[in-house]
Amino acid sequence: MYKLKAADGRNNICGKRLKYLREKADPPMSQRQFAKELQIKGYDVDNHFVRRVELGERFVTDIELKMLATFFEVSVDYLLSEEL
Repeated sequence: MYKLKAADGRNNICGKRLKYLREKADPPMSQRQFAKELQIKGYDVDNHFVRRVELGERFVTDIELKMLATFFEVSVDYLLSEEL
């Protein structure tokens, strides 16, 4: 069965952009710090979620995509943009 993947073989498009936003935050956040901030806001994620999304190992649901966009105050379209 064919599995949908990004052009580079990753399981998501937003991972690279997510890593970029996390590292460019003021102050920059580690994956663990980012997961903790999401937990404080009520989201049930951990640093493994962040790592797997950033590496493109994990599919991202529409609900998770909206959560990430809300956290960084960007649009979902921005997260789905493949250019950095």
